[in-house]
Amino acid sequence: MNRNDHHQGRIARVWTGRVPDAKAAEYYDYLLSDGVSKIEATPSNRGVDVWTRSANGVTEFIVTSYWDSMDVIHQYAGTDVEQVNHLPRDPEFLLEMEQKVRHYTVRVGRAH
Repeated sequence: MNRNDHHQGRIARVWTGRVPDAKAAEYYDYLLSDGVSKIEATPSNRGVDVWTRSANGVTEFIVTSYWDSMDVIHQYAGTDVEQVNHLPRDPEFLLEMEQKVRHYTVRVGRAH
């Protein structure tokens, strides 16, 4: 492993949500236009990944955004950094409203 990988030491902020397959394409477009675009426009953001998988009629979305430190996440997310910043139309799509995001230290990041 190369300790100088360019994501190494950053913080990954991870949110997950589940929608019925029938609404997945519409939610994906909405997520990109109203969620991911805002994250990417934040000067302290270092990138965003969106992963999906479909199983048993439900599509799971995982959104991972990358930040240099918890301090910059505080600036973006506010005092309670684990609180989900739901999009206005999330209740129309999501099967449940997740209340917390998770944060991880990126030890190796070679994808970007």
